[in-house]
Amino acid sequence: MPESVTLEVGGRTMVIETGELAKQANGSALIRYGDQNVVLCAVTASEKPREGIDFFPLTCDFEEKMYAAGKIPGGYIKREGRPPEHAVLSSRQIDRPIRPLFPDGFRNDVQIVATVMSIDPELDADVIGVCAAGAALAVSDIPFEKPIACIRVGRDENGKFIANPTLPQYETGGMEIVVAGTDDAIMMVEGGGHEFSEEDFLGAVEFAHGEIKKIVKAINQLAKKAGKKKREYPLLKINPDLDKWVRKTFAKDVAKAMRIVEKGEREDAFDKLSREEALARCGKKDLEIQALLEDPVFSKDFGKIIKAMEEDELRTMVVDEKIRPDGRKPNEIRPIWCKVHYVPRVHGSGVFTRGQTQVFTAATLGSTSDAQRLDGIVALEDKRYMHFYNFPPFSVGETRPMRGPGRREIGHGALAERALLPVLPPKEEFPYTLRLMSEVLESNGSSSMASVCGSTLALMDAGVPISSHVAGVAMGLILKGKDYAILTDIQGLEDALGEMDFKVAGTKKGITAIQMDIKVRGITIDIMREAMAEAKKSRYFIIDKLAETIAEPREALSKFAPRMIVVKINPDKIKDVIGPGGKIINKIIADTGVEKIDIEDDGTVFITSLDGESGDKAKTIVENITKDIVVGETYDGVVTRVIPIGAFVQILPGKEGLVHISQIAPERVAKVEDVLNVGDSVKVKVMEVDSQGRVNLSRKALMPGGDTGDGGGHHRRGNGEFRPRRDHDGADGGGDDAAPAGGPGAPPMRRRRRPPGRRDD
Repeated sequence: MPESVTLEVGGRTMVIETGELAKQANGSALIRYGDQNVVLCAVTASEKPREGIDFFPLTCDFEEKMYAAGKIPGGYIKREGRPPEHAVLSSRQIDRPIRPLFPDGFRNDVQIVATVMSIDPELDADVIGVCAAGAALAVSDIPFEKPIACIRVGRDENGKFIANPTLPQYETGGMEIVVAGTDDAIMMVEGGGHEFSEEDFLGAVEFAHGEIKKIVKAINQLAKKAGKKKREYPLLKINPDLDKWVRKTFAKDVAKAMRIVEKGEREDAFDKLSREEALARCGKKDLEIQALLEDPVFSKDFGKIIKAMEEDELRTMVVDEKIRPDGRKPNEIRPIWCKVHYVPRVHGSGVFTRGQTQVFTAATLGSTSDAQRLDGIVALEDKRYMHFYNFPPFSVGETRPMRGPGRREIGHGALAERALLPVLPPKEEFPYTLRLMSEVLESNGSSSMASVCGSTLALMDAGVPISSHVAGVAMGLILKGKDYAILTDIQGLEDALGEMDFKVAGTKKGITAIQMDIKVRGITIDIMREAMAEAKKSRYFIIDKLAETIAEPREALSKFAPRMIVVKINPDKIKDVIGPGGKIINKIIADTGVEKIDIEDDGTVFITSLDGESGDKAKTIVENITKDIVVGETYDGVVTRVIPIGAFVQILPGKEGLVHISQIAPERVAKVEDVLNVGDSVKVKVMEVDSQGRVNLSRKALMPGGDTGDGGGHHRRGNGEFRPRRDHDGADGGGDDAAPAGGPGAPPMRRRRRPPGRRDD
């Protein structure tokens, strides 16, 4: 039997179990949450450390199995393959808060695999995966500092915070914040919403930490009951003699290099502080140090010591001297310049440059059928807005293979997408699919926030009626003992050597997206509050810079952008527009030259065209197809075929009626072809639509002396209704679907006597 603990989180029961599944892993935990969510997490560590690396080889995977939602994968391949974007983002959510809590110098491979075994499609399981990972590590024999848990925070209709809201509650509450932490500190924050305030955000974080403490307490209880004893793993430590010698020998060089303002020159100066240079500085008294530098194992310590010295020097400069490596003050933003409509052919474009970070964003408008279809375990709607982020190697002056987007690129694109989503016009007002592509052309920190700014420019240049400018800034943190400094608009060096990367994006009304990653054992709410206050000032400053470049969205779309026309029809008429096998809709596209016609189940028709004229033609045809024929109305029609008793006239696309020979003219017509022929345009009046949908038309009724009152050629029933008169061949006044009354198999028909005083026209 498994060991388990039970608690209440967000009004649902959470059960954390261990000891029944995946017992060959170093540790495993299963979490059952609510009625349908079940996530299993297994953690495994290699027996020996990986040699020759200077980083901790941690791998986190969030496995979305389609069976968990009772679904079979769409498309030709029916086996799960490359993880979808949601799974990649969920994997990052596990990695980021957990990585800082492993011991320094730990170099064993660690793999964390969270598998979604069952899911409520409206309740995201990503935060459960983080909790399961924290529990699995807690009961394992892998060294890990303290348990971690995660919670999602939303708001109800009254603005009250709720834990782990459902997908519909994201919209009603206007906020969705994911917070991970230990029992005494916050480790990670990510989320967004509809322009909420800094105080609302901090309130959500404090609420989340209260729930996190409950889960951590339960995990600790489980670890006491069923946890394994922690194993002794080797930790790579720097040789103290080498550390002392390097610090003494290169102290002045590191201090001088750190104060070089230009990034390239500073990096060149650090590159010169190499192992070869250290060997050259060894004297006759330094034979032991020389041996260590030549040793394949200890020689790698030299680079680690230099990096540690860089961190120390940065702390001294920023915290004590209040100056940054590039000469800025802690709250100073790098110089900014912007341009829009940078290239002519794209629908909208913008370039945003902040210091040595530069992003070009292109906006493309498409039809509703261009939306991204999502086939996953979570009940997400198709995406009509997509933001992608590319980070080519030349942006940092490097060479490396160009492959598909990695987890970092996917994560940064999702963050920028979240930042801009709240200001986009609703589909009903702007029925376009939007695809933004941010290309990082230069990078020296905060490129994800630069892509938010560049995307605002591109959207406005494209004429997308966004409600506000959106800007973003990355905040940093440098700790030195109990003292610290908050840095605005961090550059690459401050990100690499600092303790925090806190990205905040939004409008002047409030925050739309936020993401915080740290490298220490957690930060306090007070530090977050101070960082957000500075981020708000910076955001306002950057928005003013964007507004100087383009104050509002352009009134007209690019001439290269498609035109979208929306028509609302009765859902029962959808089949009439599509036609058998798509015959009608394809004919409309061919005849008018529009690009696409998309129809939704509620009867909304989206017509995509490159010019307004073709779109208007298609709109008219769709409206005519779905119009109901009204008795007494006049229509312009075309003769489609002629039979002895009359002519069939198309009065609306796909809809015909019969003009009986008696209704062609006031005078007697001996032969239909004497007046009407195929292809003739003719104005007609609808006299009757019978119970079978057959339409009787009259040309005579619109001519002088032709209005006979009863439509002529018809006999009036006693109740005042018209009844088609039957001629000698048995045909009546129906449409082309009318069956001859005297056809094969029909009973013999009595000829009706003509009323006295009436002449058969």
